[in-house]
Amino acid sequence: MSQMRLGKTELLVNKNGFGALPIQRATIDNSIRILQKAYENGINFFDTARFYTDSEEKIGQALSTVREKIFIATKTAAVNEESFWRDLEISLNNLKTDYIDLYQFHNPSFCPKPGDETGLYEAMCKAKEQGKIRHIGITNHRLAVAHEAIDSGLYETLQFPFCYLSTEKELELVEKCKEADMGFIAMKALSGGLITNASAAYAYLDQFENVLPIWGIQREHELDEFLEFSNNPPTLTEEIQQVIEHDREELLGEFCRGCGYCMPCPAGIEINNCARMSLLLRRSPSELQLTSEAQQKMKKIEDCIHCNQCKAKCPYGLDTPNLLKKNYVDYLEVLEDRSKVSV
Repeated sequence: MSQMRLGKTELLVNKNGFGALPIQRATIDNSIRILQKAYENGINFFDTARFYTDSEEKIGQALSTVREKIFIATKTAAVNEESFWRDLEISLNNLKTDYIDLYQFHNPSFCPKPGDETGLYEAMCKAKEQGKIRHIGITNHRLAVAHEAIDSGLYETLQFPFCYLSTEKELELVEKCKEADMGFIAMKALSGGLITNASAAYAYLDQFENVLPIWGIQREHELDEFLEFSNNPPTLTEEIQQVIEHDREELLGEFCRGCGYCMPCPAGIEINNCARMSLLLRRSPSELQLTSEAQQKMKKIEDCIHCNQCKAKCPYGLDTPNLLKKNYVDYLEVLEDRSKVSV
């Protein structure tokens, strides 16, 4: 398996990172089996977060016996020094370790810096002095915060959404990180499930020597697919280029990435799925989106109180209430068409 240097951290990591957000939806036994299989097959970088319910605990149970042979990245969404230390101690306990290789601020709305009165960056430095963390990173969905983090020189890594649907603005971040010798960790490499051709996703990201994709893995067959890619990397053939171009034409623009930062909704709407339902209907087996449970979730859009909280929270600046409305209209039309066919 090929390795890469993760910027100024000097960590040598497998070119495939393990994104451990989805394993919070798997059983403990399945999670342990998948995590151990990933390690046994060469994956050595595991990304999680305090925010991901029991993900850290599962990593701790599965990999504590090989702790010195892997790199663990986790995140804190702390807003002050007190919550920072609380998160860090919980993470260390969950992960069954006394240090974290890469500790990241989790999608802050600003770039933490010394002297900003939050005490967050100072706490990071103190934790590093104590040996509880080894490297400092930041994750984000906002271009302005990402640029500020790079320009500050305070961070060793940036984690940001990046895939073949990315624009020139995201490509600029990748190049800027390379020039600053910052590791670039690509989240949402499958665009929250909207990219359905994993070979194309892998081939595109494999071109960038300074980019570490973290693949969100929940099931063993998903892991097997990326392990196969590591051993036999797909290349940007003409056929794959056509897939990429087709998806770009269909998906670029005003679409919900499913990041979930608009949640929770005061009206109980599952925004991160409902606001992209039209795409999910057409890019995954539609039966999965037309169950009675899914219909009930979409019907909740009728309860929207038009508070615009989701719009204000969207890191992509989307008009989320309008997206929900458009997706609901389309959904009802699809249901009506299905009912006509079944008659």
